[in-house]
Amino acid sequence: MTKKTQANPMWGGHFNKAPDQVMQDINASIDFDKRLYQQDIAGSLAHVDMLAAVKILTKKEAGQIVKGLKQIEQEIESGKFKFKAELEDIHMNVESRLKAIIGDVAGKLHTARSRNDQVATDFKLFARNANEQIIELLQTLIKRLIKKAEQNLETIMPGYTHLQAAQPVTLAHHMHAYIEMLGRDISRFADANERANQCPLGSAALAGTSFPIDRKKTAKALGFKEPTANSLDGVSDRDFALDFLSNSSICIGHLSRFAEEIVIWMSQGFAFVKLSDAFTTGSSIMPQKRNPDAAELVRGKTGRVYGNLITLLTVMKGLPLAYSKDMQEDKEPFFDSYDTIIIALKAMIGMVSDLKVNKANMRSATEAGFITATDLADYLVKSLKMPFRNAHHVTGNVVKLAESKKCELGDLSLEELQTIEPKIKKDIYAVLTVENSVKSRTSHGGTAPSEVKKALKTAAKKFL
Repeated sequence: MTKKTQANPMWGGHFNKAPDQVMQDINASIDFDKRLYQQDIAGSLAHVDMLAAVKILTKKEAGQIVKGLKQIEQEIESGKFKFKAELEDIHMNVESRLKAIIGDVAGKLHTARSRNDQVATDFKLFARNANEQIIELLQTLIKRLIKKAEQNLETIMPGYTHLQAAQPVTLAHHMHAYIEMLGRDISRFADANERANQCPLGSAALAGTSFPIDRKKTAKALGFKEPTANSLDGVSDRDFALDFLSNSSICIGHLSRFAEEIVIWMSQGFAFVKLSDAFTTGSSIMPQKRNPDAAELVRGKTGRVYGNLITLLTVMKGLPLAYSKDMQEDKEPFFDSYDTIIIALKAMIGMVSDLKVNKANMRSATEAGFITATDLADYLVKSLKMPFRNAHHVTGNVVKLAESKKCELGDLSLEELQTIEPKIKKDIYAVLTVENSVKSRTSHGGTAPSEVKKALKTAAKKFL
């Protein structure tokens, strides 16, 4: 037999029977929304200050409420506060405790507001702070990448397409690619905060309120640009949460790509980089192993962030205006993605700082795969005025010859090259070195060290 509980003292006046225990269990959100206590108390402090300013509350009443709220905040932060599931959520837990401290005047705090606009305000405040935290971590990661890139302006490695050696690049150029990705992530989180710059408080349940409140005052007190323009939208909007989940999904996708490269680069087949004991683990049975678990976990956690986005998109897709209880399902996926993206960024910051580069192995990897074939084709176009399609065909035949002789392009003799294209001259050999190949890529955004050095300075100004 299921247990019956007392009707909720905060809303149960209309109800004759207490809710079933299962109803209480499914309805309660305090286990996760207690994370919003700072935002909830900040919103209440702004609200009570406004109520006093417009003379809905007396100064004495407001002072009592403010003192009580600050005591509750201290109790929560010290671990003394007792959260109760039967009070459902953070809002009712705070209000119930406030009544225990200051008596019935606590009930006046809820004048001209509803849990609907209260939770929307709390949640939006949390999301805005989360965006700012992510931006700070992204900037730290960019700083570490810039530093590592500046140390490797001349470090030559294969650039890949299809994970096949394609053309030589520098490690600095490779890292700058991730800097640009992360810079776009910063812009997305910053844009999300601009869109979330309207305060829902004062929308009440859905229709606004008949009390003469000052919504601009509460919006300003809470750091918003302005109040939301429509009360229905104010309580039912979760775009700010979807923005965060979407931006986190794109961001962790970038982190996952880099994590995958670290995993590949640490493998014996590449041996391009090493991570220390700080960011690797061993095997319980194979003592020689050094596993890039931090990178693998960043890669692995990507799926849960993607899943959280789909969860909230699905929750919101069929809801009529205004608030529905379905929207209580918004916070768990949000908090999970928030925790995940934070730890993933911190792990990546640590790995980039810890990364040791094997420059010799990166350079030697460019000696296979005919990686300067494009340079040969470009030489034929520039020196012999050959149409590029013809040059591509000639170069393909040169590669075929090198394959048959099991040597690199630069190892073919001039005579052998001239059997394919008689106009080729001795100066071709300078073109076929990976060093000259890299230096020649001076187009804007190219891999030439001179270009990358400028690009890193531009990125620092743009993103930091």
